[in-house]
Amino acid sequence: MAMTDRRARIPISVLTGFLGSGKTTVLNRLVRHPDMVRALVVVNELGEIGLDHELVERATDDVVLLQSGCLCCSVRSDLIETLQAMRRKAERGEIPRFDRVIIETTGLADPGPILQAIMVEPAVTSHFQLDGVVATVDAVNAEATLGRHNEAVRQVAVADRILLTKTDLAEPAQAMAVEQDLAALNPSVPIIRTAPGEAIDPALLFGLGLYDPSSKSADVRRWLDWERGRPRASRPVADDASRHDARIRSASLAFDAPIAGEALDRWLNSLLRFRGPDLLRFKAIVNVTELPGPLVLHGVQHVIHPPVMLKEWPSADRRTRMVFITHDIDEDALRASLQELADAPA
Repeated sequence: MAMTDRRARIPISVLTGFLGSGKTTVLNRLVRHPDMVRALVVVNELGEIGLDHELVERATDDVVLLQSGCLCCSVRSDLIETLQAMRRKAERGEIPRFDRVIIETTGLADPGPILQAIMVEPAVTSHFQLDGVVATVDAVNAEATLGRHNEAVRQVAVADRILLTKTDLAEPAQAMAVEQDLAALNPSVPIIRTAPGEAIDPALLFGLGLYDPSSKSADVRRWLDWERGRPRASRPVADDASRHDARIRSASLAFDAPIAGEALDRWLNSLLRFRGPDLLRFKAIVNVTELPGPLVLHGVQHVIHPPVMLKEWPSADRRTRMVFITHDIDEDALRASLQELADAPA
């Protein structure tokens, strides 16, 4: 299992959300913020983003420069090619340099393939790194949307932050019920309510990855968000099945004893081989027997990001901690399968 030192790279944030959930409104508010002055916004079709006319300073064939300093471009053919092309244009001085990328997905997109490309394609990983996933959810229509569209469920399942939109149009009880549904799907995700006309602070949405883009320091506790991800008996989940795909499950595992590297490798390889498509996302900090510091793992479906070995533990807690969002994988089965390999003789 190859490990990486994660050199300084440009952070990429993925903005997803179902049709009509408010992604365009969020983008229009974000690009006005002074902290976005050196951001690149990548959209699927430039015409679909609906940027406010007064924000646009000038445009070329494939790039719009906003008055705030933000760049906006469209995916002309392939996301990887677009990122490479924009980086080369910036290096040649044809466009302003950017220090952050926001990729806006289509409303019907499963974010998984985009995350996989960011995490494993050498053309991307040599210059960029995944920061996090932000999903917009419409408080008025979320119950029906999650019940009918698996893409919407997956968008919520892989999110690091959720922006709950249109809360001004929803009844208080309705908005609360939606939050409970979202928490049942993805217990570790913070949910941020947005109000019409309110500015959106980029600090709430960015810097979600293992490393803070500004300080390059490890922040595993915030990234893993272990305490938030642990199951809570008080969370109402009895009628979740009627609201969304009940086969989407979350699991938070902890192991006190260190795990042998060989057992960890065998377990991950087996899990990805046989259940990869059902492993929507997982994060972990692992106490590996042979390593002096913790190993940080991050995966999306059948793809594992190159593991990162930290020089020291972020706290006094030396347990292995794992957070999973899966499709029809039982938490007890995950725990038992790893424990069985960990206990087996080499």
